[in-house]
Amino acid sequence: MDQHRDLDDARSALATVDLGRRRVIDEVDVPPWYWAGLATGWVALGVLADTDRPVATAIATFLFATAHAAVAPGVITGRRPSRRLRVRAGTVTPHLPALIVGSLVVLTAATVAGSLVLEADGAQHPVTIASVAVALVIVLGGPRLLAAVRRRAGRRPALP
Repeated sequence: MDQHRDLDDARSALATVDLGRRRVIDEVDVPPWYWAGLATGWVALGVLADTDRPVATAIATFLFATAHAAVAPGVITGRRPSRRLRVRAGTVTPHLPALIVGSLVVLTAATVAGSLVLEADGAQHPVTIASVAVALVIVLGGPRLLAAVRRRAGRRPALP
């Protein structure tokens, strides 16, 4: 009888640990203002590129990249502290920053390719149009990327 009770206690303890772990995984996130700011900057650069001012566009691109480089390391790890807790590094995939930066590289290529296609088609403001499309992908896709990371983290075993 004691062996059965010990087994039930162990199962209950493991269930409690798993529930706590899942609550921590739910805290893995990148703040919404990051995605909105990134998308806004993306569109602003697209609009500026369509004004045919290469020097201003280059300076704005440099400033945008500098601002992103200053802000991103603190937020794209998914470990931003909340009032309730700070997510441990082992809980979040160490590849999350690489996933986000890699996505931005792909989206940059998509913006350039889309702009070239639109320009070849004779569209007015091709870079702006391509930038708005990519900005929508950023705003809608960024949180979905994080949701996929959380799902994957939730499937990993609690104990290695």
